[in-house]
Amino acid sequence: MVLKSSSEKETKFFAASLAEKIISAPHKKAGAFVIKLNGDLGAGKTTFTQGFAKTLGITRRITSPTFVIMKRHITKHGGYKNLYHIDAYRMKQIKDMNPLGFIEIIKNPNNIILIEWAENIKSPLLRGAASVTFSYGKKESDRSLRVSGV
Repeated sequence: MVLKSSSEKETKFFAASLAEKIISAPHKKAGAFVIKLNGDLGAGKTTFTQGFAKTLGITRRITSPTFVIMKRHITKHGGYKNLYHIDAYRMKQIKDMNPLGFIEIIKNPNNIILIEWAENIKSPLLRGAASVTFSYGKKESDRSLRVSGV
């Protein structure tokens, strides 16, 4: 599915809609629900995460975890307890994330994980994960969001 956004507000709305769909569906997997966020710098990955987090009841300001690599946010939704926001820009492989406890995080069905720059990580653990790929449109504020696996 491809969604067209012409503003940050629309991108956040799409993210909120996707989050609502995920939290209202019964858990189907043994592990965390993972969404890979791919696309160029400034294409809307963090903006998307802001809209997604708000739907989970997270009121804390969401910023890119570029320098800390991972941020954990406690949700207000009973089905999922944590939202992990990861920036994999500097990662090359899944073992680079071992010091963060990533294996335990991805195995926990109480977690939702959004991974910016997920295309940098090649791992069987991410096979079958949902993905949103962001690309620029004709105008500065235009974006296309290609959603799959949800």
